[in-house]
Amino acid sequence: MPSGVRRTALATLATSSVALAATAVASAGNAGFAPGEPHSPNAHRITDSYIFVSIFCGAIFVLVEGALIAFMIRYRRGKRARTAEGLQIHGAVRLEIIWTVIPVLILAVIGAFVFYKLPGITDAPEAAAADQTKITIEGHQFYWLFRYPNGAVSINRMVAPANQVVNEDVVGLDYDVNHSWWVTDLGGKVDAIPGMTNHTWFKAPAGDYVARCAELCGIQHALMDGVVHVVPRAQYDSFVQQRKANAAGPNLGKEEWTGVCQSCHRLDHAYVGPALGGNPLLGDVKGLTTLLRNGQGQMPPVGKNWTHAQIQALVSYTKRFAKQGGGG
Repeated sequence: MPSGVRRTALATLATSSVALAATAVASAGNAGFAPGEPHSPNAHRITDSYIFVSIFCGAIFVLVEGALIAFMIRYRRGKRARTAEGLQIHGAVRLEIIWTVIPVLILAVIGAFVFYKLPGITDAPEAAAADQTKITIEGHQFYWLFRYPNGAVSINRMVAPANQVVNEDVVGLDYDVNHSWWVTDLGGKVDAIPGMTNHTWFKAPAGDYVARCAELCGIQHALMDGVVHVVPRAQYDSFVQQRKANAAGPNLGKEEWTGVCQSCHRLDHAYVGPALGGNPLLGDVKGLTTLLRNGQGQMPPVGKNWTHAQIQALVSYTKRFAKQGGGG
């Protein structure tokens, strides 16, 4: 093998080895092959489709790269002069028909399988009305807000009943930017587009499932995560009832402070925004209402659609910081 080809082959081998090593380090759960471990029927169908398509991709990759390597060896220059032309092959009509028809058939098989799986991904299965729960998911810079059927609210932590169909309305606000709701273990990505409502669903056993924003939405996009806390139905009912009864309580206020305000602010030092420790605005309902609903400077109106009770909940928690500059 000529020295130039040998050097190229060795460099390719070294680069590929480094890439594979990095992939192995980054892998987790299912060895990093699929996005996550499916825990909902629709997520299982997504994983089935992913694996099915990957089998064809892997086979085609091995076939193409194997043929490339074989041709490199079979038709290498050897002792022929550099000016000599290589073997000329043309007019292989049958071969050209084969490599046109086979990809078409492969795409047809993949498409048929995906369309077979699609209804079970997008459409929630029928269930008794008592088992159905619809939760509205709002994407904001830079947090998730969840609204429950009785009007209760939570920030960055959705509580849902276990082993029951949970319908989700994913919405974007007219004054905000695009976001994308993605819980890898419970289904696919669903965009939160301003002025639109998209739908998804899941049915999962009890546990905690990590949620991410899969759409670059601004400077603190990386911090826009959350959790879906799936619990027994009785515990879910208790949570939404208590949260509704204490709509202006400090529990919601703490979620708003840590999930919304602390995305950009700290108490004792400047972060993305200025330090807030000791700021009298933290204990001023009227002043915070104006700031949250209108924004200021580069700060978006993070609470433009908050109710008065939601703002009161925040003040009930943050008023303690208006008198101190302590860390947080």
